[in-house]
Amino acid sequence: MTTMYSVEPELSPEEFVEVLHRSGLAERRPVENPVRVQRMVKNANLIVTARENGKLIGVARSVTDFSYCCYLSDLAVDRGYQRQGIGKELMRRTQEAAGEECMMLLLSAPAAMDYYPHVGFEKVENAFMVRRKR
Repeated sequence: MTTMYSVEPELSPEEFVEVLHRSGLAERRPVENPVRVQRMVKNANLIVTARENGKLIGVARSVTDFSYCCYLSDLAVDRGYQRQGIGKELMRRTQEAAGEECMMLLLSAPAAMDYYPHVGFEKVENAFMVRRKR
């Protein structure tokens, strides 16, 4: 079977939530709040998807200015399709779409900390954040 990748700005919030559940990321996202999820999808300005026979099997959701920075806020691949290079390809296509002038930044789930250096990310120590209140 062939995996089809595309930039998909009109991804439905329902499909997004489904792939979050199938990837294991749902526990770290507000999937119980459909209005919030709808805003998350609607306001992302770069969504790269992976589909097999029309079924969404992976998504990379980002916010970028297409000039200087790209924040890859969600990288989710259906557990049944993990370890096949789909996440790596989603990240490559995200970086390609954002442009070579952009740096790509992400916050890793604790379980994935060892993954990102293997796919070309550099761990940085000079980041700061204010955590969301809800």
